[in-house]
Amino acid sequence: MRKAIIAGAIAILLAPITSFAAGGAKMKITSSAFQEGANIPSKFSCDGANTSPPLQISDVPSEAKSLVLIVDDPDAPSGLFTHWTVWNISPQTSTIAEGSTPKGMQGTNDFGKSGYGGPCPPSGTHRYYFKIFALDRELDLPFGAKRGQLDAAMKGHVIAQGELMGRYSRKK
Repeated sequence: MRKAIIAGAIAILLAPITSFAAGGAKMKITSSAFQEGANIPSKFSCDGANTSPPLQISDVPSEAKSLVLIVDDPDAPSGLFTHWTVWNISPQTSTIAEGSTPKGMQGTNDFGKSGYGGPCPPSGTHRYYFKIFALDRELDLPFGAKRGQLDAAMKGHVIAQGELMGRYSRKK
């Protein structure tokens, strides 16, 4: 029963994201640190330096006015757990260097801090999604806004999106 409730809650939380770019174009987000579906190196986790991995962004639509970066873990025991949010990133941004933050506004992650919080699953292997969204406008959100506020502000403005999924499990 508990698993069914958690699965239902996750589906409800993910519904706004999947509806953002219904029919929208596809973008690419990749990393030289790990491939799609592969393990994320521990240096990018709470077990290592806890710095963000290098990211490359491509296929941004020419009409994009801003980009949004979201990193989350849908496998967290409490449901979707947000590790990083940055919005109002220039659509000309094609690389985000290791350990750096793109110019834009950062939100508060589910660790209660702004900035990147690396993978840190309590048990098992979790999936971490690095998502990039192209918007038709900049967002009017204050620094430190929470994920729900970001999702609401993005609704109806996503013109393209892409994602990169990596896995991580802690070595105990």
